[in-house]
Amino acid sequence: MKPASEIVSEPSIEYSFSVKRLNDERLYSGDLVRLSYHHMIMIESGRGVFTVDQHSFEISGQEIFLLSKGQVCKFENGLSVRGYHISFGDCFWERAPSSASNCKAVLFNNASANQRLEPDHTEKEEFLNLFKTLLTEYKADSYTNQMDVLAAYLKIIMIKLANVKIVKEKTFDSQDYIIYRKFMELLSSQFHTLHAVSDYSDSLHITPRRLSELCKRCSNKSAKEIINGQIIAEAKRLLQFSSYTVKEIAYQLNFGTSEQFSHFFKKNMKISPANYRSTFILTKT
Repeated sequence: MKPASEIVSEPSIEYSFSVKRLNDERLYSGDLVRLSYHHMIMIESGRGVFTVDQHSFEISGQEIFLLSKGQVCKFENGLSVRGYHISFGDCFWERAPSSASNCKAVLFNNASANQRLEPDHTEKEEFLNLFKTLLTEYKADSYTNQMDVLAAYLKIIMIKLANVKIVKEKTFDSQDYIIYRKFMELLSSQFHTLHAVSDYSDSLHITPRRLSELCKRCSNKSAKEIINGQIIAEAKRLLQFSSYTVKEIAYQLNFGTSEQFSHFFKKNMKISPANYRSTFILTKT
């Protein structure tokens, strides 16, 4: 297992926003990096392996990766890509009009489900133009409200990306889907402490049954499955990439005891937390 001390924290970004052109560059190469910001990486061309948390992706070009803050990633040695790279923080996103908030929830609040998007040729050309325009604006001489203009461009990109994600989803503008997106937004900030479906349904002013039913319609998963999946994803990340003990991880994820956490983890993963961690110790020593 990679010791926590060898995981590099992402450095701070001025104004919590940046965009740059990638010309055969290597991102996060040689180190595991824990992200402090959300990222969009549009790859025009490239070849190699990109690892996010415990998942590895073969780079083939003409794809878009979405990475959420807190994830751990690394481009394997030898990988270089051409394209564009956007980084932004929540405080910068607050500049974007509120009408785009649901699109961010769809894409980033369950990032592992949206890690790689594959736009078609027409969509790819549109995104390339949008990223190029955003970069030109970002490099322009500073002027009043420039950050607000950049946020507006980011909003456009986010809406277009959400459309790629849910283009076949008939319920996107339905009331159920609006509630579902609000649920995902709540979950992304509260899953460390709130584990029960009723915790979220109460905040949304609906019954637990209604929340579970609409989640099923919108994602093919029940509300409880989605909540557990978020907790498991964070538990796996901490077991693999940190030196916290199982007891400390249980505390961070608001389990009463380490035994309760271990039971929960084994029920969902069919392996104990200690044995899950040991598989990475064995493969990396």
